[in-house]
Amino acid sequence: MDIVYIYLTDPYAEAMEPFAHDDMHFHFARLDASGPRRLLDGPLWAFVDWVMDDLSGLEMCRRLRADERTRDAHVTMVLERDDIDDRRRALSAGADDYMVGPVERNAVLDRVLAVQARSRHRHATQILQAGELAIDLMALQARWGQTPVMLRPNEFRLLRFFAENPNRVLTRHDLIEGLGKLDPPIDERTVDVWIGRLRRALKAAGAGNPLRTVRSIGYVLDVG
Repeated sequence: MDIVYIYLTDPYAEAMEPFAHDDMHFHFARLDASGPRRLLDGPLWAFVDWVMDDLSGLEMCRRLRADERTRDAHVTMVLERDDIDDRRRALSAGADDYMVGPVERNAVLDRVLAVQARSRHRHATQILQAGELAIDLMALQARWGQTPVMLRPNEFRLLRFFAENPNRVLTRHDLIEGLGKLDPPIDERTVDVWIGRLRRALKAAGAGNPLRTVRSIGYVLDVG
């Protein structure tokens, strides 16, 4: 059975009961400023409160991205209110998405399961090819030519969705839906932050800028 670790800065995390689904076992734990206190041998999700006892949620998010153990975690910032400036600051600090608190066990599980469902393989092939871009679905690795594209989980899934829909203009709504993040709804401008991160990763791998902005509509992955 595979283990998925769900860490929350909320003190009530310690009282949340584990959950089993198919071959997955979801384990809840408390997250504090020092980071995880155990060896992690499975996917990690982090739900970080905007306000913590000993530091800000933004600083906690930055620490997670700087820590080798947690830099690839899927990080959700738990906001105290639905404020557009807070959303932007959360994404700038490295969060993948956000939600308005307080959090409770079922809402957390619903979010994790929804995103994971979108990540399941929809093709028999293990390699997804789109021009010079190759995505290994089993190894969760992308390459541009022979160069690895260094991506966090959220941006990897975003690139995969583009590769599954090459030369097609995708709206921000299409991308949010494709990544399984419609419920609860998030601001469509969040997509622009995701795109910025993905573009920087592709550029670092020598890909230039294959993601084209279609003004007032969305984005398209141009594949020759």
